[in-house]
Amino acid sequence: MRSSSGFTLVEVLVAMAIMAFVAVAGYTSLTAVIFGVESLREESRRLNDINRTFQVLGKDLHQLVNRSVYDEFGSRRSAFEGGELAPQTLSFTRAGWHNTVGLPRSTLQRVAYYLDEDQLVRAAWPVLDRTGAVEPNELVLLSGVESIDVRFLAGLDQLEVNRNSQIDRRYWQENWIPDLSRPDALVEPPLAVEIRLQMFDWGELERLYVLPPL
Repeated sequence: MRSSSGFTLVEVLVAMAIMAFVAVAGYTSLTAVIFGVESLREESRRLNDINRTFQVLGKDLHQLVNRSVYDEFGSRRSAFEGGELAPQTLSFTRAGWHNTVGLPRSTLQRVAYYLDEDQLVRAAWPVLDRTGAVEPNELVLLSGVESIDVRFLAGLDQLEVNRNSQIDRRYWQENWIPDLSRPDALVEPPLAVEIRLQMFDWGELERLYVLPPL
């Protein structure tokens, strides 16, 4: 009679160990791929939020109009103001406020940008000359913002370019506000504004916007 033989216990254990190693390696590789895909999606969403923020800023600034307003304290504010000494980092009057339902209101709108903790906020008021009871509509454009810095170009005589074809901003102004010693004094809008965002994750981002002639 022919005798039959099977796997020994050692062979079975070795086979199980190999299968376990292959399974662990496959699981680790799959986890790494899934993590990489999710990380890429998150970075893509982050980049989209940043681009959308600068697009909204650019759209507002390119529709700047020279229309002063009265704030909730009855003080007259210039058409464009900004900087650390201003009430908001940026505030100005823009055109192009769509009125699709034909409401009895202006197509001009007062908007402002400022940092609330780590969030960049866009505020828009429903009227130009407001009272204390008028509240703005606030929209969080971007989170994870460490700081925001703005600089203003007053005139072409301050526009200088160095040997590396880079703009020299040493003579740009850090605040764009009227003379505080003159009540209700106004200041004309600058020629250009530079906006720098210091992000917690992406570092420093900057955009330069040339304002329309008024």
